[in-house]
Amino acid sequence: MTPDTLSRVFAALADPTRRDMVARLSEGDATVSQLAEPYGMTLQAVYKHLRVLENAGIVSRPPGPQPRPVHLEVQIFDLMDTWIEHYRRRAEQRYRRLDDVLAAMNGDDHEQERAGGHRGRPEASGHPDHA
Repeated sequence: MTPDTLSRVFAALADPTRRDMVARLSEGDATVSQLAEPYGMTLQAVYKHLRVLENAGIVSRPPGPQPRPVHLEVQIFDLMDTWIEHYRRRAEQRYRRLDDVLAAMNGDDHEQERAGGHRGRPEASGHPDHA
């Protein structure tokens, strides 16, 4: 997937109406009239939304006379998932490293407590409050 394709896909899905259309198409193909039913907009506006989704590769319509079914191109989601998973794995690795550092710091605190020392506190022998 090229960066331009990815940008078009995310830009297309940024609109709540288009996301709703995609959600409805996940149930099965639909005609433009069927897609337009729940929206208070003209067919022309619905066609504009579909054109954005088509240009991003999210939906397709076969050539031919009307009515033509709008079809969800599920492979685009596989490509998006690959991109998202790459960054999710990187973030999870960072969090695991942070967990390791925190666990090591926590382990150091416990070792000092067992040895009788207290991090950040003065020793009893030389402090005026402990006389």
